Amino acid sequence: MSDRYTSFANTPAGRAVVKRLGLPEPLRLRRYQPGDPDVAGTVLVGGAGRLADPVRKLLRSLGAAIEGDGPYTGLIFDATGITDSAGLRALYDFFHPVARSLRPCGRVVVLGTAPQDCANPREATAQRALEGFVRSVGKEFGRGTTAQLVYVAPGAEDAIESTLRFLLSPKSAYVSGQVVRVGPAHVDQPKDWTKPLDGKIALVTGAARGIGEAIARLLARDGAHVVCLDVPAAGQPLSAVANDIRGSALQLDLTAADAPQRLVDHFSERHGRVDIVVHNAGITRDKTLARMSEDKWDVLMDVNLSSQERVNDALLAADLLPAGGRIVSVSSMSGIAGNRGQTNYAASKAGVIGLVQSYAPVLADKGVTINAVAPGFIETRMTAAMPIMVREAGRRMNSMSQGGQPVDVAETIAWLASPASAGITGNVVRVCGQSLLGA
Repeated sequence: MSDRYTSFANTPAGRAVVKRLGLPEPLRLRRYQPGDPDVAGTVLVGGAGRLADPVRKLLRSLGAAIEGDGPYTGLIFDATGITDSAGLRALYDFFHPVARSLRPCGRVVVLGTAPQDCANPREATAQRALEGFVRSVGKEFGRGTTAQLVYVAPGAEDAIESTLRFLLSPKSAYVSGQVVRVGPAHVDQPKDWTKPLDGKIALVTGAARGIGEAIARLLARDGAHVVCLDVPAAGQPLSAVANDIRGSALQLDLTAADAPQRLVDHFSERHGRVDIVVHNAGITRDKTLARMSEDKWDVLMDVNLSSQERVNDALLAADLLPAGGRIVSVSSMSGIAGNRGQTNYAASKAGVIGLVQSYAPVLADKGVTINAVAPGFIETRMTAAMPIMVREAGRRMNSMSQGGQPVDVAETIAWLASPASAGITGNVVRVCGQSLLGA
């Protein structure tokens, strides 16, 4: 569905009106197109920690300029050298002179050390302060700017390339105000970064339409063979998607008792493995708790949460998810902030976050990562059916002052699914334009 306000606000007359009235000023976000470089223009790097030199080396290899005057496409500050609260002054000294020198849709990335990895309480205190700084920058800089904090564990210096490529590129257009944790890992760098999933077998549930369709198309763009799964009732659009991306279609109700075994049989017989599992299938059954029937609670919990557990357990028990495997689950901002009339949905999506965080250390021993994405207001058929005032509030209550697109969720999942993202596990990344709701 088109966002008429954003279209109007980007006309000459519209810009004058919204500025005069103090209304939100959504900028048309720059999104990735095949052939675009991940990093272009000049990226200014500051700080004197353990990551500044590796980052400069990486940027040079990507063809980005790291010296010169603005305007800049990105600002990166290595804060790993800050060991106490007095050292936080370095943030002001770096960002203050160049805060107005970012191009529209610019990128800000601060690199730090997770508090639990710090040497003492003073260092941990200073590093935790980075979160408030980054989230404020994301709300202040405007004009489509995103701001992120990446905590890089000691020993993970060689595992940050995929994350920096994503966060500095147009692929992260609707991701802002996030904290990403990267740990030590053996990283298999793609031979071709335009096809990082070449040769991979991916499963995407709920792939017939909306966000699921976007995920399937994007994983195929990046080189994967995608098994598109949805319920039999969605068979026709499911087949159309699968045929269009040269994948395969699998009609299956994930709540059926034999669904996990049928999945195991399918991948055992046709592929011998599954490298990427994307749990996107989900439903809503909204009612206030006092008016909610047992069925609305039970069926939603089964589809949104329990089926993920059963599928994971079956694939792992059958040894179909090899070392280097990726599981990505789609949660929701409702699972973080809650929502009136969605006690069942919010509980299921919070449960997805719990699943990711509890399974991460278990799967690490197998060389498998598991992460979640939590979309905010995304322009889909479901949000198009919302009452107009609710819909407009969802669009404007974030730092971008607009809704996201299904491709924004898909790009985030593709980053987490990359072989080069081996150091990222147990993360929950919001794709919400830095929503004013929730964490």
